[in-house]
Amino acid sequence: MSTKLFVGSLPWALNDDALKAAFEVHGKVVSAKVITDRQTGRSRGFGFVEMENESDATEAIKALNGAELKGRNIVVSEAKPKG
Repeated sequence: MSTKLFVGSLPWALNDDALKAAFEVHGKVVSAKVITDRQTGRSRGFGFVEMENESDATEAIKALNGAELKGRNIVVSEAKPKG
């Protein structure tokens, strides 16, 4: 079962492929998406990464939460369901 992660404080210029590449080091990435503004197309500074299994997701959280990515310290946590 896959696990979805929330990734915040992303660099503005980061794209989906670069986000995926940052997480692939820690396991199989099912999908990676930087959320963009509908009107401007600019990054909103956060995104979601879906990891293939929970152990990979846990490893990615431990390794990347607070880590620097292109000059910014990112925040990584398990995504919470919409409520």
